Amino acid sequence: MKFQERIKELRIQKNMSQMELSKATGLSQSAIAKWELGKTEPTATAIVVLAEFFGETTDYLLGIVE
Repeated sequence: MKFQERIKELRIQKNMSQMELSKATGLSQSAIAKWELGKTEPTATAIVVLAEFFGETTDYLLGIVE
């Protein structure tokens, strides 16, 4: 599973909109939308912020491990 699928799946599991995730993490809603669509790649810092927020490893978010 790719990052774009993982991030969307985790967000939906938490019953959050992109805007709610944006407010909770300090990341922009437009960046989250672009990541979920696979239009852009997140920075390393954004990956760490999301991993900490979701309680997952960066390797999991990146699809390296299941």
